[in-house]
Amino acid sequence: MNKTSVLRLAASSVLTLSALFSAPSMAQQAQTYVTLEQAQPSDTLNKTEVLEFFSYSCPHCATAEPLVAEWATKLPEDTVLQRVPIAFNAGMVDLQRMYYTLEALDRLDLHEALFKALHQERKPLFDAKALTQWAVDQGVDKDEFTNTFNSFGVNTKISKANDLARAYRIEATPSLAVSGKYVTNPSMARGIPQMLELANGLLAQ
Repeated sequence: MNKTSVLRLAASSVLTLSALFSAPSMAQQAQTYVTLEQAQPSDTLNKTEVLEFFSYSCPHCATAEPLVAEWATKLPEDTVLQRVPIAFNAGMVDLQRMYYTLEALDRLDLHEALFKALHQERKPLFDAKALTQWAVDQGVDKDEFTNTFNSFGVNTKISKANDLARAYRIEATPSLAVSGKYVTNPSMARGIPQMLELANGLLAQ
């Protein structure tokens, strides 16, 4: 590809990105966050939502998890954190499915434990077979786990998560979507604590 073609492609990419998001403020020019042109509705009645887009395989998400969990305990009463597992490729889908399985089984007490198993204990928990055995080792009934893992309800939630990732133009994890219209991540905010502090400011807008 010649230089002229490269420049044209770059210009086209800039125009495409500009069309996705509204005109940035000075803060946005530093890319601390972006604002969607069209705000997304909340799924939680009478609550302001913060969506945390994450993946269990993401080391930055593992680092962020205890900080986000602590931060969520201090949110205003009219604000709720919703976690949204996403998969950037087919190899990540079983881990995406795992979150909604734990949620359906009322075993989100294992959420942080799974991060630890993957990133501290270095366990190869990337497919259904390995995840099933890990869950059984944590005291989950195997048949109940398997039925839930492959259930219509979990499939529906995965489809919804994928729709949300597209709506918010999520390209990295972890990312926070605040009040249905602002999106930030540690790269833009220059760190995980900074991302959470920025989210506080966005909630106050």
